[in-house]
Amino acid sequence: MVIGTVLVLLLCGAPVVAGAVVLARNGTPEQGPDTGTAAASPEPGDAPTVTRDWLGDRVMGLLEKQATALLSGDENGYLALAEPGTPLSRQLRREFRTLRAMQVTKWQPELHGKLVRLDEPGTWRADLIVQHCFVTPACELNEITIATRWRDTPGQPQLTAIDPPSGADRPRPWETDELVASIGDRTLVATPRAFRDRLPELLREAEKAAKVADRYAVDDSPPERYLIFYAGPNEWKLWYGGDRPEWTAGYAVPVGAEQYDLVLNSKGLAPGQYGELMRHELTHASSLSGAGRIGGDAWWLVEGMAENAAASGQSVNRYQGLRAVERLVDAGWDGKLEDVAPDDDSADWQVAASYGVGYLAVRHLVDRFGDEDVLKFFELVVHDGSSEEDASQEAFGVAWTTLHDDCVKYVKKTAS
Repeated sequence: MVIGTVLVLLLCGAPVVAGAVVLARNGTPEQGPDTGTAAASPEPGDAPTVTRDWLGDRVMGLLEKQATALLSGDENGYLALAEPGTPLSRQLRREFRTLRAMQVTKWQPELHGKLVRLDEPGTWRADLIVQHCFVTPACELNEITIATRWRDTPGQPQLTAIDPPSGADRPRPWETDELVASIGDRTLVATPRAFRDRLPELLREAEKAAKVADRYAVDDSPPERYLIFYAGPNEWKLWYGGDRPEWTAGYAVPVGAEQYDLVLNSKGLAPGQYGELMRHELTHASSLSGAGRIGGDAWWLVEGMAENAAASGQSVNRYQGLRAVERLVDAGWDGKLEDVAPDDDSADWQVAASYGVGYLAVRHLVDRFGDEDVLKFFELVVHDGSSEEDASQEAFGVAWTTLHDDCVKYVKKTAS
């Protein structure tokens, strides 16, 4: 079993994506003015705001045309804003092909504020908020941001740059790499071309894992579709900010109030080993959608729930982390579930032990009360922010101090 999994708890910021296009909320281009005719052309003596607003209309008109090109599969039309042969043109080409491979169905930017005049004469910055989704036109929209730079040139404005993405959850995989993708009923799996031969098995395991993860959705509302990215060594260091603990094999990162993207680390994860890790990470995406309290002293519960899903009903004595838990107990573990989370620099065995404690505690609750009551306890603690004491009384009718001690006794007994 791959035990080095982690839920990365990031503040969901406003990510930036290059190559933005403008669509109306029904997925078709908004009915706006033609480029250059949106407003009266500035005249000598006009206020600077006149030029700004006039140029903003022209920029949006160009992006509307790019939107049509994206949805219709017109690569040349999508690249028309960039000078051929430039790095920007190559960037747009890569994004176009990746977004098409992922079957983008909506891409709906709006101008975020007014254009901003830059120091160099004739140059402007246009900030956009972009809503998008993949595969099905009716899917729940995700939101990102993009900052573009333009030059006011004769004929029409020219796109000159797309600012590099910034933020703790940036860049998204499709901002930096040309990806290939496979799409199933419940999942979308994308990876760099170097790993395209692994897509069939990745998708097969993802679809099976989704059936397990769906059962852990609070209020029976699983994600519309799980987005899974399989990262090579270079991509692993870059996507969503990189900088993961060395022991990390995969993570789930929030990209919206209700959505998580999932990333798997190809390093040390050979074909045939995808299923368990996918069940773990997809369960995070399913169980944490809309959650409020995730980290800190609830870590054991969040990870224990995902580990329980990953185990998929197997006998407890087959859990590969048992010996690590035994080692932790022998080393003098204080028996507090709320303090069991590993540090970034924890040794591999300590990480395995931490996840094992969470798994065994949740497994004990499931064996005693059943999946439904444990999911209710999870909802109360992680989603509603209730204390373990209040949640335990409501979900189980038992004092949490008693249950906590019972869980710890079970952990120690099972590991020994």
